[in-house]
Amino acid sequence: MAIWVAILLGIIQGIFMFFPVSSTSHLALMQHFLISRGIELPDPDSPEMILFDLIVHVGTLVSIAWVFKNSLTIYIKSTIQGFWEWVSGEKTQMGGLYRRLTFFGLFSVLVTGLIGFPLKSMFESVFAQPLFMSGTLIITGIILWWTDYLPPRKVGLREIGIGIAIIIGIAQAFALLPGLSRSGMTIAFALFAGLQRRWAAEYSFFIAFPTILGATLLQAIEVFGFGGTITISFTALGVGFIVSALVGIVALKLVIHLLYRAQFRVFSYYVWTLAVVVAISSFMGIL
Repeated sequence: MAIWVAILLGIIQGIFMFFPVSSTSHLALMQHFLISRGIELPDPDSPEMILFDLIVHVGTLVSIAWVFKNSLTIYIKSTIQGFWEWVSGEKTQMGGLYRRLTFFGLFSVLVTGLIGFPLKSMFESVFAQPLFMSGTLIITGIILWWTDYLPPRKVGLREIGIGIAIIIGIAQAFALLPGLSRSGMTIAFALFAGLQRRWAAEYSFFIAFPTILGATLLQAIEVFGFGGTITISFTALGVGFIVSALVGIVALKLVIHLLYRAQFRVFSYYVWTLAVVVAISSFMGIL
């Protein structure tokens, strides 16, 4: 992989990880386009290309940590306090709340894994089918449009329960399909479950850490641990990681601005237009 390709894909990931329009579909479509123009790249559905996609996803976790550094610091301190209280027998309201939130967040990730892992091969095969991605992009647009017209959400952090954790975990599992945005699906279904917009965003982005890190570890084991080979240089992997992290900071701040003002429908127009372009390109043999 040429360094300029790694930079291009890092920019795409940094933008579309947080724009709720599916970064995986944009990465796969760009990879199809580059290959069709004679650029040497592994197939989008190959284990090493999926590993690259996951590594640039890890880069955008740095973006989340930076933008939400205040909330993340409070969360980590309060969670540590909560588990210390659990061990020592002391009790405070704040410690107990964040201990429960950690449990529910990890439970969401567990639900994602229970659904997503058995269907991993099927989901990955979609990377090679641009026309299928056109359909999932249309679904993403419909869901994003719907979120803007929801009445004010009432559920706060203290009201989050196992039901909401399951709903968000299921949404995240199906977002493994290219074309269904992880951030868009998890935030939207959190809103459908009644969660306030701020907490829907923070819950969605915080559970990205164990989800993406776990998926990256499993993919790395598949590539390196079972005799797999990788032709993508570590330099290209590192460049993609850094670029996605830096671009992601700007993109995430913009998305938060639009989410809090119920303006996600602007992304609906984009994904519907992209879906049409992808469908036409697929029929014409461009992708």
